[in-house]
Amino acid sequence: MTDMPAFKTIALIGRYQSSGVSDSLRKLGAFLRDRGCEVLLEKETVASSGVREFPGADYATVGAQANLAVVLGGDGSILHAARNLANYSVPLVGVNQGRLGFMTDIAASSMYENMQSLLDGKYALEERTLLASEVHRGGRSIFGAVALNDVVVNKGAVGRLVEFLVHVDGQFVYDLRADGLIVATPSGSTAYALSSNGPIIQPSVPGFALVPICPHTLSNRPITVSDRCVIELTLKRAPDARFHFDGQPQFDLSEGDRVVVRRAERTITFVHPPGYSYFAMLREKLHWSGMY
Repeated sequence: MTDMPAFKTIALIGRYQSSGVSDSLRKLGAFLRDRGCEVLLEKETVASSGVREFPGADYATVGAQANLAVVLGGDGSILHAARNLANYSVPLVGVNQGRLGFMTDIAASSMYENMQSLLDGKYALEERTLLASEVHRGGRSIFGAVALNDVVVNKGAVGRLVEFLVHVDGQFVYDLRADGLIVATPSGSTAYALSSNGPIIQPSVPGFALVPICPHTLSNRPITVSDRCVIELTLKRAPDARFHFDGQPQFDLSEGDRVVVRRAERTITFVHPPGYSYFAMLREKLHWSGMY
């Protein structure tokens, strides 16, 4: 092939050990290499898949060298890759080998066709907002995390309601007693927040959703605020409260802790293949009726 591919160095990422993912990694890597691309395989992917036909690279190397990262898996794999590449400018595209796949645009059955379109320069770019969050205790920051989908404060194993004060840009919103609260980006509005009756937010909308989880007062409804706001959650009663980000392992919270959430300085860029439509994706994933 004489034409230079639109993406010269491509990193392949697949988090879970699976014969299907391993086979797809080998075949896609060979497909890309035959078309003049340099192929890197993320080092955790090497360990979990057993694929060693391509050079291994940690996320710092992927960030420094790759022009595109292709994630084979489900939305969880996309979230993992996005957090690890948040400090770099490597765009992501997902090949769906999971179940639902709101973020994995390419079906496994059309992987080669769509990848060829990307190499031919036929694609659209879309920036996705990230959340930066910190836990403050005794006047100092003791934990921090970046999330693509959401930050959650909720009850732990004890099962009793947690109570916290919610402020937005220093303005008091409410004293919430609930199982918890989700702060979701537009990307995360179709995840945990949606199952808690939160709004679906189009990715281009500059907002965050604050979604109470089983509030004690039923009038505490989800609200959407500007993504330029700073959101503060102050734990007032926390028998066993936990902090989660993108569904990752929790950090234990204590009464008096403040969780501060704001828009991260960096964003993640998604690469969409030709024909991608956000609303068509929603119709398919949520089984909305089509046109008659």
